[in-house]
Amino acid sequence: MSNDHDTTNHLRRIRSFVLREGRMTPAQERAFQTHWARFGVDFTGNVQDFDARFGRHAPRVLEIGFGNGEALAWASEHDLARDYIGVEVHGPGVGRLMNALAARDATNVRLYKHDAVEVLEQEIAPGSLSEVRIWFPDPWHKKRHNKRRIVQPAFVALLASRVAPGGLLHLATDWEPYAQHMLDVMEGAPDWRNDIGPGQYAEKPDWRIETHFERRGLKLGHGVWDLLYRRDPRA
Repeated sequence: MSNDHDTTNHLRRIRSFVLREGRMTPAQERAFQTHWARFGVDFTGNVQDFDARFGRHAPRVLEIGFGNGEALAWASEHDLARDYIGVEVHGPGVGRLMNALAARDATNVRLYKHDAVEVLEQEIAPGSLSEVRIWFPDPWHKKRHNKRRIVQPAFVALLASRVAPGGLLHLATDWEPYAQHMLDVMEGAPDWRNDIGPGQYAEKPDWRIETHFERRGLKLGHGVWDLLYRRDPRA
């Protein structure tokens, strides 16, 4: 993508997250001491050789903002043919997920504790991802904060440059105004086409489990909206 540098510089100026690092439990702290060398990827600013990291060449799924890791742990366990890369800035969730991965001796997951934009820009090779998942990102529901939403035209263009033609982008939110914002952004994105049909939301796919976070929202009367888009091979 010719304007990668300008796009990502803009994205770095307006962060889609605020780093409020919660207190880690002793078990989560131990996870970083014990399991980071196995599951963690230190940000270097250079394109990673994930074939070497995983010890194989396989389709790769990137989950951005995996929270406590519940969905990523389940997906990677039930989809052993693919490798999973998770990106999350909050330490407690990263520690919790590493403990879960270690408990089942997972081999197909690697994790970043870093800003997703910088990982995408500098460490993920162009066209190397088969799927990207962004599930329940911060909706930044106050109007003056809407500019912080991660799903923006420049960001989905950056994603398009890293996803292989025909690859999938799966978005999900429980905040209806953000769902409409996502739909508007994606329908206007030249590199993506709606996998269901123009302007359509998707039914929840089987591969996205209902998490504790989602169940809590449903009990409060929230809806949930899924969007599925394919990287247009003609773009």
